Amino acid sequence: VQLQASGGGLVQVGGSLRLSCADSGRTFSYYDMYWFRQAPGKEREFVARIRWSGGTTYYADSVKGRFTISRDNAKNTMYLQMNSLKPEDTAVYYCGADLRGRSSTPEYWGQGTLVTVSS
Repeated sequence: VQLQASGGGLVQVGGSLRLSCADSGRTFSYYDMYWFRQAPGKEREFVARIRWSGGTTYYADSVKGRFTISRDNAKNTMYLQMNSLKPEDTAVYYCGADLRGRSSTPEYWGQGTLVTVSS
């Protein structure tokens, strides 16, 4: 598994961004996929998860109703659609993967992409 996150940038409050996480491997469909984020001076925190089988999704309370996680197994890519962005969403966003969800936490990580929400 080799994950590459992209799509970060600078956006105004209330705006939208879509992050992508591409896997260069051939077993993407067998992995639970995650988004985490880390704001300056804070610990990395869970944002969203999508199961490998059935596509069940989970969200942190802080993003529920604003963010949508999805995946396209044919493209080996996961997405995070972020709407109604707030300054507190500013962070480096990391994607992660966990084979069949066995660990309930990522075993593999991408390099991160910076999202900055300006007020």
